[in-house]
Amino acid sequence: MFVRTLRAVLFALVCSFSIPSLTYAAPVDLNTADVATLTSLKGVGPAKAEAIVAYREANGPFTRVEQLTEVKGIGSAILEKNRSDLVVNAPEKAN
Repeated sequence: MFVRTLRAVLFALVCSFSIPSLTYAAPVDLNTADVATLTSLKGVGPAKAEAIVAYREANGPFTRVEQLTEVKGIGSAILEKNRSDLVVNAPEKAN
């Protein structure tokens, strides 16, 4: 009985160190994200993040995630790597 309990405790201890903690980041909204937030995306460094913000400022808010590929330097590979982390919410209207 003692050995079985000891094994269970050791197993739980080993599992707690070997399984990475699961953290879920909030989705990145292409219409509100700043440069720092955009650089958290896979394959997006400061220059591409700035290009995304510049595109948004020049063309208005994104209406769908797929529009990201219209930004110079962003191709379908980067879109697909990040698709599950991206959202496009309608910007809030000022009253």
